[in-house]
Amino acid sequence: MNEAVDFSERTGAFMLRFLHDAGIEGSSALYIKTLLLILLTVVVVLVVDFVVNRILLSAVERLTVRSKTTFDDELVQQNATKFLGHIIPALLIDALIPVVFADFEFLIGPAKIVLESYIYIFLAQFIQAVLRGTRNYLLKQEQFKDKPIQSIIQLFIIITWLVVIIVIFSTISGKPVTGLLTGLGALSAVILLVFKDSILGFVGSIQLAYNDMVRVGDWVSMPKFGADGDVISINLNTVKVQNWDRTITTIPTYAFISDSFKNWRGMSESGGRRIKRSVRIKVNSVKFCDEKLLNKLKKLHLLKDYIELRHKEIEEYNKKHNIDKNSLVNGRHITNLGLFRAYVQNYIDYNPKIKHDMTAMARQLEPDEKGIPLEIYCFSAIQEWVGFEGVMADIFDHIFASVHEFELEIFEQPTGSDVHELLSAGSMHDFQK
Repeated sequence: MNEAVDFSERTGAFMLRFLHDAGIEGSSALYIKTLLLILLTVVVVLVVDFVVNRILLSAVERLTVRSKTTFDDELVQQNATKFLGHIIPALLIDALIPVVFADFEFLIGPAKIVLESYIYIFLAQFIQAVLRGTRNYLLKQEQFKDKPIQSIIQLFIIITWLVVIIVIFSTISGKPVTGLLTGLGALSAVILLVFKDSILGFVGSIQLAYNDMVRVGDWVSMPKFGADGDVISINLNTVKVQNWDRTITTIPTYAFISDSFKNWRGMSESGGRRIKRSVRIKVNSVKFCDEKLLNKLKKLHLLKDYIELRHKEIEEYNKKHNIDKNSLVNGRHITNLGLFRAYVQNYIDYNPKIKHDMTAMARQLEPDEKGIPLEIYCFSAIQEWVGFEGVMADIFDHIFASVHEFELEIFEQPTGSDVHELLSAGSMHDFQK
């Protein structure tokens, strides 16, 4: 750079002597000399720009393609080398300005301000390209996929542009950066208001990462925002959730700290997906089992051992306490609902699609006006939605089909046709009378 300045100074002196020898003197010689120096500077800068961008940086880009690491490829894709290529010729021009405008010193200051502002802007773009390349590289690494890299990079980009804007204002106004920062302190309330969402988003993303609350790929439910699906990105200001209907819900990052939500990651990592559904039994279909029903149900391989064990246990109890067997209410007896519950429990226990190292049970819940709820609570070994629904449907298909073997009935609300049949039967009965 110093050699270029020395060459420009010698060239300017030579031009001035040449113009004097040609009979051009005074202000005309100075104008012509300055014009020629500008043209010469443009030529030199074009040559330097060609060498830097078309030869050196192109060679660098070809080397990055051949290298084993992918980080340099990300920098090239973000045009980091191109922004750097714009800075180098600008630095040369900035160094030559005092020489080119040596005879018009009032132009040196404005020209340097414009050039330095140009350099700062492209320097910010270069830093931004490096940061974005770093973000893309880190997000492709397995250990960083669930980290708030996007939010951190966005924050650094904002800080970079703030610093550049402050430095440019300092260059234009001629005031030191510290003086501008002091002035900005008085506007801190306004700055906090303008960047409130970014500040809250950054704080939220850091808390999400530190507490491991949400990761990219997690299934989350947030009814307040109508979100129920997979997290596809975590940014400085927003978290994007792709719902199961393929729509995308955008949620403020800080909302995951201030509001409640459900993260299904624990279910995913457990290897099972919960089944929690009930079938309702009519109360008046529940009864004690007689010998005929017991003998029929003993033919079910899932119940044979259970019935024999329970029957022996109950017989010993009744005999020990001298129970009068003339009434089934006396003593202990097997009910059809109890056998059905045991059958469903064994059916779940022997189902290969149920995760058996997790809770699996058939339990009776509190009766209500719709009957006796028999709840199946277990975990499917298949987590994928379609497969999970298939496992759950198979279980209840079998329950609905087998319940009549136990002489039980499933509760259903009466429909219009049921009422019509009852009324019709009542009318026919009255007619026959």
